[in-house]
Amino acid sequence: MSKQLWNKGFQPNDIIEAFTVGQDRELDLRLARYDVQGSIAHIKMLTSIGLLTQEELDILLPALQQIADEIERGEFVIEDGVEDVHSQVEFLLTARLGDVGKKIHSGRSRNDQVLVDLKLFFRDELKNIAHAVDRLFRRLQQLSEQHKDKLMPGYTHLQVAMPSSFGLWFGAYAEALTDDMQLVKAAYNIANQNPLGSAAGYGSSFPLDREMTTTLLGFENPHYNVVAAQMSRGKTERALAVAVAAVASTLGRFAMDVCMWMCNNFGFIKFPDELTTGSSIMPHKKNPDVFEIMRGKCNRLQAVPNELTILTANLPLGYNRDLQLMKDIVFPATTELIDCLDTADFMLQHIEVKDHILDDSRYDYIFTVEDVNRLVLEGVPFRDAYRQVGMAVQKGEYKPTREVHHTHLGSIGNPANDRVAEKMDKLMEGFN
Repeated sequence: MSKQLWNKGFQPNDIIEAFTVGQDRELDLRLARYDVQGSIAHIKMLTSIGLLTQEELDILLPALQQIADEIERGEFVIEDGVEDVHSQVEFLLTARLGDVGKKIHSGRSRNDQVLVDLKLFFRDELKNIAHAVDRLFRRLQQLSEQHKDKLMPGYTHLQVAMPSSFGLWFGAYAEALTDDMQLVKAAYNIANQNPLGSAAGYGSSFPLDREMTTTLLGFENPHYNVVAAQMSRGKTERALAVAVAAVASTLGRFAMDVCMWMCNNFGFIKFPDELTTGSSIMPHKKNPDVFEIMRGKCNRLQAVPNELTILTANLPLGYNRDLQLMKDIVFPATTELIDCLDTADFMLQHIEVKDHILDDSRYDYIFTVEDVNRLVLEGVPFRDAYRQVGMAVQKGEYKPTREVHHTHLGSIGNPANDRVAEKMDKLMEGFN
């Protein structure tokens, strides 16, 4: 038996109902706490403008808090025949309180009710992503400081190029995450606007106090124009998807590096046996499956903005049911990204870094630039110094000094991790 709030006396076809509802009931459970939060703010506002009495508010608030407590205990379910979380909350109130439960929807459409739930949910998810990024950032910075004096090869075109260090390698990915955090913060700012009161997208004839609900829900400001508020559905998700893809791009690239550096041909890093996997046929294998799965998941997450763009590319103005399908894409994406970030942080707690890598003769030519620069500092013109070292290489006479003197900002000897940390600290302040 269907219990749609919009029921007009006829029963929808079961096939049509199943097709249009899709996975909404399962996905909506993640919105339940936010639906109650939005409803509490809404009925307080309705009381302030005279659409609810104080006595009715005093009845509704404890009942909504009871539902909120049931949600936190994991006892809240969307019953068979109930279309979504919004319907379930209202049906519970009506079943427990009678007609007063039916009054909470005055001045609202399910369009702005869904949208405020999503904005609150996305705001929290972006905070969770930001904190997960920050945890990994701090881990990378700690490793950068710990291993800043351990040299490793730097590559261009995957050919040995110049000396680098583990301090630079770990620190590079830490700073790259600060760029990604700019996009996470931008998406958070877009989500942090109140659409409640826009109703079906064209406002209401009730004298709604949208500034009040903005304050009660902790939004930075309202979406002022009611049409713009509804247009933000899709835009908010795309901004979040771009942020997710940016973080995933950095993490996926780091995972690729780890897979390479673990390879026997490099052998720069390793992990304890219990954090690797083996082969069913080759007893010597220690495979980087965690980072291979991470790389694959991060590559898949980078497709999320494209999925959303295609889904919303040709939609007309106003709400369209296609927008419901964005939840199927975005909800799993935020969960998967946080899982990848936390797994990377866990793995890096156990990373082992090889020392004295550049002592191997295969890396002799990595010091050619160092020796060219040494000659220049001694007064030899750069082109002459370049030719002198180059000819020694060609004749097989080159003998590296194996000395590295990098002191400028952001170099091997001065990775500027404290300055990078200041950038991240400033970004994280924006989520408080």
